[in-house]
Amino acid sequence: MISGIWTEKYRPSKFYEVVGQGDIIKRVESLTNSFNIPHLLFAGPAGTGKSTLALIIVKELFKENWKDNYLELNASDERGINVVREKVKNFARTKSLGKVNFKVIFLDEADALTPEAQQALRRTMENYSATCRFILSCNYSSKIIDPIQSRCAIFRFKLLEKKDIEKVIKRISENENLNIKPEAIEILYEGSEGDCRRAINILQSTAAISPEITTELISTIISNTKPKDIKVVLDYALSGDFQKSREKLLDIMLKESISGQDVIKSIQKEIWNLPVEPEIKVKLTEKTGEIEFRIVEGSDPFIQLQSLLASFVLAGLGK
Repeated sequence: MISGIWTEKYRPSKFYEVVGQGDIIKRVESLTNSFNIPHLLFAGPAGTGKSTLALIIVKELFKENWKDNYLELNASDERGINVVREKVKNFARTKSLGKVNFKVIFLDEADALTPEAQQALRRTMENYSATCRFILSCNYSSKIIDPIQSRCAIFRFKLLEKKDIEKVIKRISENENLNIKPEAIEILYEGSEGDCRRAINILQSTAAISPEITTELISTIISNTKPKDIKVVLDYALSGDFQKSREKLLDIMLKESISGQDVIKSIQKEIWNLPVEPEIKVKLTEKTGEIEFRIVEGSDPFIQLQSLLASFVLAGLGK
């Protein structure tokens, strides 16, 4: 199996098949049924249905002619001003085929467009609104300039809940003859962090090994630290034993091949289960955020995590 195949195979094709975005689906479906949509801006985390919904809108509008009236561009690959001046403008200025009197251009990851390209896009959206509608997709709407936001109807997507991921996983399991246990779905959801695409890809990778989907198998695939291991690290630190805490952390990172960012996320979750005062938990959470930022910026993960453990030792000593 090739990772990603299942994601396309189980992509919803009707509005009612999209999970976890009930209010957005109702509003967008109502607009689509009127055959006159405004420019749309879909903002939210990855794997929550933004690209899928754009494709459903186009297929509902144009039916069998959708490919002739639809242009999809990934702005993270083509992010300069030339893509707006050439590809987008050339497509936007021509008339549509069929009963709908406009075409649709879908700009995925639009927050990756340069400021100059966004300014050019603003004028294009204004000048060709009679023959073209834009659907923009982004993770962070704050990176889209205000003039574009004011021209769009903005829909903010949220991370999927466990019940939404579970619905998709169970449907796939039935179609692929997989046996997945309820506790395995829990681990799969935690590993996906509300990202349906990631959940499907993890399931695909796991199914390539065995049709019996267990918690151990999923944990191996996602290579996440186990909470009990992180708890041991933090317990050593809070008891004042920095040496053992450091050794256990190194053991986890080397044996399990866990990245520093994954360790940070596990620590952040475990902080609130520690037997310390709420004020200390708040300080430790703040320190965790600072260390995570340093790791993202390129600092050595193990050195930074040792610094974090030192904060836990001091917290355990009441300092």
